Amino acid sequence: MLVDSHCHLDFPGLAEELDAVVERARKAGIGRMVTISTRVREFAKLQAITSKYDDIYCSIGTHPHHAAEEPDVTADELIAVTAGEKVVAIGEAGLDYHYDNSPRDAQENGFRTHIAAARKTGLPLVIHARDADDDVARILEEETGKGAFPFVLHCFTGGPDLARRAIALGGYVSFSGILTFKNSNSLREIAKSLPEDRILVETDAPYLAPGPWRGKRNEPAYVAETARVLAETRGVTAEAIAATTTANFFRLFSKVPA
Repeated sequence: MLVDSHCHLDFPGLAEELDAVVERARKAGIGRMVTISTRVREFAKLQAITSKYDDIYCSIGTHPHHAAEEPDVTADELIAVTAGEKVVAIGEAGLDYHYDNSPRDAQENGFRTHIAAARKTGLPLVIHARDADDDVARILEEETGKGAFPFVLHCFTGGPDLARRAIALGGYVSFSGILTFKNSNSLREIAKSLPEDRILVETDAPYLAPGPWRGKRNEPAYVAETARVLAETRGVTAEAIAATTTANFFRLFSKVPA
């Protein structure tokens, strides 16, 4: 079994044909999917999806792109939503200095709010980090000093220093279809070097389709290709990487029944 630890099933391109998308994922051996929140105020969409499909779970949070749209979201509000049976993570939250769609102070404030919710609930924080390695690492280290919390750096594209500092804090690193791209040699070197018990796979669908589908719409079934390349990169079998990443998923996303 494989797990797609990060997708956006409510987004255009997937939402319109969700039954077929889910069926293809199941046929590809994807046993669990986590559809990730990007706007707290639109959580009802995720709630409807998780209510319909037994094997789909969700998170609650505000993406850094939308931090300025939802500056009033509190840790208590996030925590309250996690009472739902299918809400298994906080986020995605973090820092995106590539697009800077929200002011950086708003992104940081939102990031710290989500960290507080993760610390209180014990649910993993799904972190978006793009072109912000130093500040992400700094905030994680500062906040861990106030009390540990589980987290994953999703769709990892950062440098080796961020990966090393995240692992040192007890975090996980998740790889998307970017790992399969021809120009991702440095990313594959990082993937090769990380501890076996700290790696995950994901699609970030509908974005970032791996190798054979690059440039097309992504979907959860394609996580199998990312897992195949991760296995090749680490010199293990596809079966071994499936077992490893799935065990890591259930350890981190501990609210999801195995």
